[in-house]
Amino acid sequence: MPTHLSRLQRDRAPRPSRDELYAAGKALRKTQPHVEHAIFVAGERDPKAILAEQNAARLPDLVPLRMGRMLERPFTFYRGTAAIMAHDLAQGVSTGIQVVACGDAHLSNFGLFASPQRTLVFDLNDFDEAASAPWEWDLKRLVASVVVGARDLGLTEEKTRKAARKTAAAYREGMREMVGHSALDRYYLRLDTDVAHPSFRTEAQDVLAKATKSARKRTSQKFVDKLTERAADGTRLIVENPPVMTHVPPESEARVEELFEQYRATVGTDVAFLLGNFTLTDVARRAVGVGSVGTRCFILILTGPAGEALVLQVKEAPASVLETYGDVDPRRLLQARTRAEYDELGEGYRVVSCQRILQAVSDPFLGYLRFAGEDGIERDFYVRQFRDMKGSVELEQLTPSEFSKYGEACGTILARAHAQSPIAPMIAGYLGKSGSFDGAMAEWAIGYAEQSALDYAELLAARDRGDFEAVSDR
Repeated sequence: MPTHLSRLQRDRAPRPSRDELYAAGKALRKTQPHVEHAIFVAGERDPKAILAEQNAARLPDLVPLRMGRMLERPFTFYRGTAAIMAHDLAQGVSTGIQVVACGDAHLSNFGLFASPQRTLVFDLNDFDEAASAPWEWDLKRLVASVVVGARDLGLTEEKTRKAARKTAAAYREGMREMVGHSALDRYYLRLDTDVAHPSFRTEAQDVLAKATKSARKRTSQKFVDKLTERAADGTRLIVENPPVMTHVPPESEARVEELFEQYRATVGTDVAFLLGNFTLTDVARRAVGVGSVGTRCFILILTGPAGEALVLQVKEAPASVLETYGDVDPRRLLQARTRAEYDELGEGYRVVSCQRILQAVSDPFLGYLRFAGEDGIERDFYVRQFRDMKGSVELEQLTPSEFSKYGEACGTILARAHAQSPIAPMIAGYLGKSGSFDGAMAEWAIGYAEQSALDYAELLAARDRGDFEAVSDR
């Protein structure tokens, strides 16, 4: 007599095996050789117009700061151009193999943070643009950032090309290693900085060890001690530093408690229970990052029963640039059948979901909410800890050899993230064992870096003509 389980197995289409997916990826090499990925061809687009379109939806008083931070140097410009690159990637060759993608996997979007077990983990750390997209889009974003960053540091063209190839090779080798593990094993795999990992060269471990020392000092309590002052009633209030840090209007403060309860409903039961110990004591708007400047972002100071501090960041989550400029379908990721279903889940849910998928371990305080601002427009937000031993590698302080090894470390981590998608063995099959794809990625990245340099020069000229305002706070 057939059981309920046997009926379920019979009714559901069988999933391809790991070997079948690998073979399908290998077969794809014949119809789309690796060399097709080597050439970047710039289509018709206006980088100034794309940035202006993004800026139109941002806080007007912060737009000059965004442009100023972007125009500091070529690499900071590249950091802020995820939308431009999404447009460019959508015009190019694609394998069609879709994964949960970071959407903005440049070198500075990898970093250190504390796990719930209080170990320091190295992983991807920015998911504002995450969505379902071709896997090579993330890799191209990463390898091109290696080229732009290497040139910023003054590396020779030979060393720049070599670093780009090695980053792509680390991804290829990492993906091959990942799909050799079971789905469960690669889900549990993570990089704790205090544990030696065979995938990382000693020099890469040394680079992370340096960043670890400063990361351990970056805590909520340190932030409160440094950037707040004690009010007459003893509570801690954030010290303003316009335009980077400013308090929100009183009418906005009045809604925070209500919104905080909305957020609590999206975290785990244990975290919601823990948050019941804390009292909200201050709220301020903060300008964060480079490309993100101008989106709505708030810092919440919460105080526990023993005076301990918890600092949360509430950040606006607009639609991913992979959707708005890369033309991917966001419903594919969240398994929403209709656009209405997707819109009900919201962009904050997208960011949080992608972060949990792509990171080996995530912030337990991740959550999301939706509310209407002073203009009456509803916007989505996600919530995370602002500082919980977060740290990053200072690229400008690396030697050429360290820079190259850091790129390799990021390539390995990106492979681990993409390997969470069930289609991952197909990627490994397409990449194969040779270095032909590594070379193609390096060539493409060099071509794209040239285009990015042209875009940067165009924006500098526009600023100098007075086409837009740019201010620096560095």
